[in-house]
Parts: sequence; C-alpha cells; structure tokens
Amino acid sequence: MADFLRDVTLVIPARDAGRTIGDCLDAAIAVRDRTGSRLARIILVDDGSKDATVAEAEKRGIEVRCSGGRGAGAARNEGFRAATTDLLWFVDSDCVAAPDALELLLPHVDAAGVGGVGGTYGIAPDATLLERLIHEEIMVRHARMPEETNFLATFNVLYRRKILEALDGFDERYLKGQDAEFAFRVLESGHRLRFERRSVVRHFHADKLGRYLRVQRGQGYWRVALHLEHRGHAGGDSYSSLLDHLQPFAAAALVPACAFALVGLLALPSSSSWLLAAAPCALLALFLLLAQLPMALAMTRRAGPAMLAFVPLGAVRAVWRAAGLSMGVIDRALGRGAIAREGLARRASSRTPHPERGGR
Repeated sequence: MADFLRDVTLVIPARDAGRTIGDCLDAAIAVRDRTGSRLARIILVDDGSKDATVAEAEKRGIEVRCSGGRGAGAARNEGFRAATTDLLWFVDSDCVAAPDALELLLPHVDAAGVGGVGGTYGIAPDATLLERLIHEEIMVRHARMPEETNFLATFNVLYRRKILEALDGFDERYLKGQDAEFAFRVLESGHRLRFERRSVVRHFHADKLGRYLRVQRGQGYWRVALHLEHRGHAGGDSYSSLLDHLQPFAAAALVPACAFALVGLLALPSSSSWLLAAAPCALLALFLLLAQLPMALAMTRRAGPAMLAFVPLGAVRAVWRAAGLSMGVIDRALGRGAIAREGLARRASSRTPHPERGGR
C-alpha cells in the first residue's frame, strides 16, 4: 500500500510496563507490517519508567518519546502532538492487539459525524480467577453496549486527529478517568462515538487483589471531579448503570451505620433495641451483596459457576470506591488535594499548547 494511505499513528503510553510491553509492541509491529495496513508509525511515550520499558522499545526499533511522569493523559497528548497522520490509535501498554484490531475500527470513522471508535478486550487462557472475574464483568458490559455509544475507554480507541486538536487533547489534570472525560467532551462538541466489539486487544488484568482495589479507590476519587465538571452522566452511561453508581454511596454510608450499630451494642440494654440500631448496617450490607447478583448471574451464564465469586468481590470493590469517593468529596469541599477546584485550575492554566513536532 502506498505511504500516503498510511494515515494512522499508534500511541502507547507506558510507565514501568516492562512485564507486558514486549508482547504489546510485538503485536503492534505485526499490525503495522500486515499487507495493506494503514498504520504508519508507532510511538511509545514513556511516562517516567524505572524498569526496562524503554529498552524493550528501543531494541525493537520503536520511536520513544518522554512525558516526564505527568500521567497517562499527558503521555497520550505527547504522542498525538508528535504525529502527523489524520487518525490516532491509542492502545495501552498492558494490551496485545489482535492482527485485525485496527482494521475493524477504521470503517467507523468514515461515517459522518463520528469522532472516535473503540474496541473490546480479550484475555489469556491461563488467567487467574481474579483476572477472569475482572474480564467477564467487562465482557458482560461490552455485550450490552450499542454501536452508537456515549462512553469509550482508551485501551483500544481510534480518534480523529482534528477532534483531538480542537479539544486540546486529553485533560492532563485528571490522573484517572481521562478517557471518560475526553469521551464526554467529544459528545459535548457534537460528534458521535462508536463501539466495535469485534476489535480485540488481549489485556493483562490485575492479578493481585490489593493492586486492583487501589486502582478502584483512585477511580472513586477522580469520579468526583468528573461528574462535577460533566453533569448529566451520574445516572449511568452505555457502560455503567445507575445501580453501579449508587453502590459507592451505599458503601460510604455503611461505615457510620456499622459504627452506630457497635455503639448500640455497647450502650443499649435490650437486644431488641440493639437490633433496631443495627438494622441500617445490615440493610446496607445486604444491598451491596444483592446489587452484585445481576452481574454475577450474567457472568455465570458466560463463564460458569466460578463467576459467583464476583458477589463478594463487587461488594468489597464498592467499599474501596467509596473510600476514594469520600476522600474526593472531602478534598473538594476543603479545597485541598489533587481535585481541589484551585488545584485543577492551576494545572489547567499551567498547560501550554505544544507546537507540531516531528514527521514520519
């Protein structure tokens, strides 16, 4: 295929991705080298790695740029501003693209008004139970997503360059949730988003519970800023429902409710009085467990009875998201921390437009 038809640049943001980046880059090179491929260039943007991430890229001859440890949003912006093609494909450093992953996304951006299109995940056959639980939940959600969507993540997404330029790229203030924030702005600018479930990248999901829960706490924290700045999405979107969004609030109420029950146990003389005091704690805990059942049953239909383990996992996850949510609300109210109104404003004003850089 002639070079002028190679109109896609792949941007891979990476930080300490030495465990997965080799597989990620090998798959990207295979996509680029396919007959008729429209992928012109692969850019890995290193966001302050201290491991072998950069060395793995350099030994494969992949172009490396640096974003100074400012977060994934800044890394994606560094990559797209270095590109010269009409289309930007973003794939995460812990994802391995199928050979036809890009090819399946491309027809969608030819449709009028479409600004971006995203794909879905695959999973390794030897995945742990935790990885399978994370994956199957996503698969259930993706199976329900319509082609015309109002939410896209950035693990496998194709955006028009002119959209990225018009919206000044990803919001670097957000250390989590930049993908949702950018998708909301694309919609608010009058463009459409599409979802293509046949486009697959295999994902290395979290294989340690502690790591997974820490990420969920961070997501809860940044959702405070996201929903304050983009009203109208708190009731759900193509990926998540109102029930999902209610769970962290129920979990946040669970702690004081259980504390009240404990005080009641120590202070109230009669068992009937204590049971009354304990009722809110019990009801909230029951709600959190029952709220997982619809998803757990859908996952079980897909992948077998082991998926019922999602019930306790989902409830515990809601508690960690609640911890992040509570921290976010407190920081916002007190004007401190990463999502304080003043802090967000300072980071926004400190961003300077990047000049066009680089060629092919």
